[in-house]
Amino acid sequence: MLTPKRAVILGAVLLVVVGGGGFTVHTAIQNASAPASESALSLDDMAKMFGGGDPFASDPKTDVLKAQAAQALKADELKATRDDRDPLDPIFIPKEAPGGGGFDPKELPPGSSNPTGNKAIGKQMLEARGWGDQWGCLEKLWTKESGWNERAMNRYSGAYGIPQSLPGHKMSSAGADWQTNAATQIEWGLGYIKGRYGTPCGAWGHSQATGWY
Repeated sequence: MLTPKRAVILGAVLLVVVGGGGFTVHTAIQNASAPASESALSLDDMAKMFGGGDPFASDPKTDVLKAQAAQALKADELKATRDDRDPLDPIFIPKEAPGGGGFDPKELPPGSSNPTGNKAIGKQMLEARGWGDQWGCLEKLWTKESGWNERAMNRYSGAYGIPQSLPGHKMSSAGADWQTNAATQIEWGLGYIKGRYGTPCGAWGHSQATGWY
């Protein structure tokens, strides 16, 4: 009977016959015989892969930046009222990626995003997590944060993307295409919400109370 373990070992042996490499066989056999808990990546392993630190964990420094950005927005809105002008929109769409912060300008194409389509993707991904009853909260939260635009950037804090990750490159834990892929950003954002607030409604409640989440 060809068990999964034997299939892995047989495949490794065939690789050696075709291209050589005793180390490959040794590694494949070790992986096949190792318990699942040993071969799977832990959260700590993933954190190390993506620059250190849990990409969903609480970050006091980042929270301070978000709070300061919320205060700056309020100050700008107050000044605009006194000056009888429209306040600056906190969200803008950069024409090219800023320097540093994990951005690669070559990966940021011109053109516009599709907030309507992004909402449809977000609703589908939310339901897949069993959070169908949370859609109203998530829709309002990310409309406030980014307008569901995967290229949205906060002019006060530099937060980026649909979930407004700060810094933006935290979303690389969900995929290398975090700068431009709405689904990747949404996947990271849902993980962030679950890790910090439990549910989208929990995150929305915090945002309403503090101006950020």
